[in-house]
Amino acid sequence: MSESETARLGARVRAYRTMRRMTVRGLAAEAGASASFISQLERGQAGASVGMLRRIALALGVTVADLFSEDDEVGHRVVPRSGRPELPAGPGARKYLISQRPLRNLEMYAGEFDPGASTGAEPYTHGDAQEILLVIRGEVTLWLGPPGEAARHVLGPGDSVEYRTSLPHRVANEGERTAEVLWVVSPPTPAT
Repeated sequence: MSESETARLGARVRAYRTMRRMTVRGLAAEAGASASFISQLERGQAGASVGMLRRIALALGVTVADLFSEDDEVGHRVVPRSGRPELPAGPGARKYLISQRPLRNLEMYAGEFDPGASTGAEPYTHGDAQEILLVIRGEVTLWLGPPGEAARHVLGPGDSVEYRTSLPHRVANEGERTAEVLWVVSPPTPAT
């Protein structure tokens, strides 16, 4: 890799890190590296192995390709409804990524739940970010908290709720019509 490529890589790592509000030490801990190495990498004074780049990308919630691509410098991106990437969801549920990679300050998802569908039988957590659930159409039930202690909230069109992603949560459609929701998470959940 040339000096200019190393410098661009370092600048992109720094940009993603600051976008995520991570410290050099925080990124180093997540990636299994020393803070001095991350600092040198960001200043273009060190290169990184493919394995290290994978760990850094994972910690930043991006792909290794994102660390080298400058395609995301476009001011806006239009994604038609038919072009939304669909994510794995349970039977009768569909989840679509609205925010496009590389994720910056937030991630946004659209979801549809047929009657009886849910995010799964068990509540789940992901990272420790702020999450907002907004019901667009239909009605959903949201459980917040550990099993046996979870608070139950029935939400209709226009209703929203805000919580930490570290709090166990589960969404289900107990109604008779398909429900449509939006989730907004900030900062983005680290890739797993």
